Order: sequence, then C-alpha cells, then structure tokens
Amino acid sequence: MFPRSALPRDLSAFRHGPYPPPGPQTYNYNHGSWAAVNNFHGPGPQRFPPYAWKERPLPPAPRPVHHPYAPNMTNSRKRQNSEYSPNVVKRQRIESHPHPSLASPLPRTPPPRRPDRAVAGSSRPPFVGHTHSFPSPPALIHPQGIDVPENFNSLQAYARDELSCQMVEMFEACQQQASDLDRKELCRTRLQDDIQGQYPVARLYLTGSSMNGLGCRSSDADMCLIIKGNKKHDPISVLSVLQRLFKSLPYVERTQLIRAKVPILRFRERGSDLEFDLNFNNTVGIRNTFLLRSYAFADLRIRPLILVVKKWAQHNHINDASKGTLSSYTLVLLVLHYLQTLNEPVLPSLQMDYPDSFLPLMDIDMVPEGPKRVPPYISSNQSSLGELLLGFLGYYATVFSWDRKVISVREAKAFPKNNSPTWRNKFICVEEPFERNNVARAVHEKIKFDAIKAEFVVSYRILEDVQDLNSILPVREIINKESSRR
Repeated sequence: MFPRSALPRDLSAFRHGPYPPPGPQTYNYNHGSWAAVNNFHGPGPQRFPPYAWKERPLPPAPRPVHHPYAPNMTNSRKRQNSEYSPNVVKRQRIESHPHPSLASPLPRTPPPRRPDRAVAGSSRPPFVGHTHSFPSPPALIHPQGIDVPENFNSLQAYARDELSCQMVEMFEACQQQASDLDRKELCRTRLQDDIQGQYPVARLYLTGSSMNGLGCRSSDADMCLIIKGNKKHDPISVLSVLQRLFKSLPYVERTQLIRAKVPILRFRERGSDLEFDLNFNNTVGIRNTFLLRSYAFADLRIRPLILVVKKWAQHNHINDASKGTLSSYTLVLLVLHYLQTLNEPVLPSLQMDYPDSFLPLMDIDMVPEGPKRVPPYISSNQSSLGELLLGFLGYYATVFSWDRKVISVREAKAFPKNNSPTWRNKFICVEEPFERNNVARAVHEKIKFDAIKAEFVVSYRILEDVQDLNSILPVREIINKESSRR
C-alpha cells in the first residue's frame, strides 16, 4: 500500500487535480420519499457515503497532420487522483466537457512495484517495431524533479502521427456526451422512484460503460438493482415483478425478461433507441464499474484506445459473447493487460498495489469509496496512441500464447493455464478481476476462436504497412453514425 505519510496533508490544491472544478452536472441519489431509501438498513438518519464521479476532461481533437512516428520518450505521466468532500450527500458528478487549457500540479510517486511480480509471456520474439520483452521491469519512478512535458495532460501529446490523430478524431466524435448520460440518469431516477413502490429499500445503479468512462454515444445502459437485508430474493421473481410494473409505465416499452445465467430485464425508453439491461444483485458489476473507471482515467490514452478497439471488434464481428465471440468487458481487459505488460508499463495493477481499495468482498455501500484512496500514478511510457494500437494488435497477433496463458489484470501478468475446470480446454482465458472466473468462456467453438485470432493478425499486418486507421475501420461511417445520435 502507498504509505499514508507520503500523501500531502493539505490537498486543497489538488481537489480537482490538474483540471478546473467540475461543472454543474450533479446527480442526486437522495430523492426517495421513504426514510429507508437512502440506506440499506431501514429507517434512520444514516446516509450513503458520497457517490461522486469526476471525469477527466479532454481537449478538442487536433487537426490531423501526418508526422513520422517518434520514439518512446521517458517523460512521466500520472494517474489522476480524485478528491472528494465528506460533506457531500450521495450523488453522482459528471463532467465530460473538454477543457482546452489545463494547469498541472506536481505528480506524486506511485508505490514501489513488487520485485517478484514478473510478467509471464510467450517465448516467441516480440514483433518488429515494439518493445514487449518479458519479464517486464517496473515502471520508471521519478521521486522528485519529474520532467513533465508542457502539454502532458493533453491528448495532443500523444497524437504525433496521422494514425494517432485519426484515433483522437474518432474518440472526440464517438465518446459518450453529458447529454447522453443525462438521458440515462433521468430514466434511472424515474425507475428507482417507481421500483421503490414495490421494494422501498431498493437502490438502482447505472453500471457498465455508461458509468466507467468507456462508453460511446450509441452505448446501451446497464443497471443493477440492489435490495439488501436479511430476506433473500430470487432474481427471476424480482425481475418478473418489475416486468409487470414496467409494462404499466408510460416511459418504458419492449420489456423482455431474459433467463440467462445472470437474468436480465431488457427494455427500451419509449420513443427512443435507448436500450437498458437491468440485473438484480449482481454486485460484481458495480465493483467492476469502479475498478474500470479507475483504469480508464489513469492515463489520457486509455479511453481513446479502448473506444477504437471496441469499434474495430464490432466492425469485424468479434464483439458479441451471445454469438460465441468477445464481450466488451473482455476486450477492455485485453487492452488493460497489454498496457500493464509493456516493457515500460502504461498501467499498474491497482488491485495489487492498493488491495484495500478494491476488496472483492467490500460492502457494496463502500465500493465507491475505494478509488478515493488511490494516489496518482506515474508512468515513463510516452508512446503515441497509434503506437499503442499497433502494439495491441501485434501483441495478440504474434506474441501472446493463447493456448498456454491466462490473462490477469488483477496481477498485471499472464500466468500459465492449469488443469482446473475454469481454464481447461478453453480457447481464450481472461480472469475476471473479482470473481476470478473466465470472462471469455463464451468463445467455445474453434471456428470462432480462429476467426478472432485471424482478425488480430490481418489487422496488424495491414495497419503496420499503411498506418492509416481507415485501412481497418470505416472511420467516417462510424463517426457519422455516432454523430447522428446527437
């Protein structure tokens, strides 16, 4: 753990990190009409801890200009630490508007990396043009006198080539806007009010890409209904009650109960194309939302890279777990693993470095508090967005041993498969960071697995040759489709 003595006593200068104070987009979760709706333990004065999100704002996309690839620099990057006020009532604060001019505080050093945490990998040589040797040394730490580029908190620092500029353009056009989240939050608020007529102590949370910072304009919304207490509720029974309730609501339509391993109630907002998936007491989804959000805002490059990877997977039809390919969650973990295992890592393992902040069995009331105790992170990796995208494709096309390794973002490495039922005879093994099962288990047909591998290989070879995002994605078509949802 990061020693408490290393944190500054007066954090007022860092209350909003290097960014201006958040805007007025504040979502108040204390709108219930019963005394019990603001805590899971029945009537009383106790309130939930503050439930505040603070997004990292981004500057406008730079004009695409072709530049040759620049070598990796050793200037430092930091992981932004959000500060929270203990006096704020339970709420959700969103600020997604870009800020073109940002001041920068002095970064803090991360905790020392454990020397015994070697990164497992393939014995095959790394692909040409990218450093991805194994085991990976710890991130370079500069305790004092950190050399930070003037625009280190701007995406422009990582758009030094045409491919990177194309990625920034796509991200700026496709990322979820505050207005998109407003619509989802308004529906969540109305639903919680109506659900509390049936279950007075129920709480409804937005989860998934809508809340972890990795969504786009066309992203559907995931919700998790929590009912705590001594009584054990059957998920199908609860969702069946809600299905009957939702059919009477004037703002909901096309309600469908899907009896999967994790049952969900799927519905749409009436008169729009906004679709929701609501599950019951699937608390790992809330834990993952906070963990992935911590990673998403650890570095300015994370969100653009993941958005492009998701669009690439969607374009190549390998992003649907219901059809035997990769879920969006699995794709995100693939990206995070690659960034953790670079010779100069872009990301640490937050769960290993700060275990008390991401405890798998932490009470759900306290899950939002975990990331607040994580200080800034510094990485020496200054690769451009284009270099990281090409490296990601190349890593899974030529380096990673699909048949022998299990991806673990929790441990920031790939460990050997064992003979347990979780990993045995599975084509792709990606560890769920909290439950430690295989989130890629949907890929159970060799033909689908071969198709996924082939897309990595073909896209890597094409992109390495032309270094133009249009060669692997219909960039303008995607941007126009997302922009039409304004």
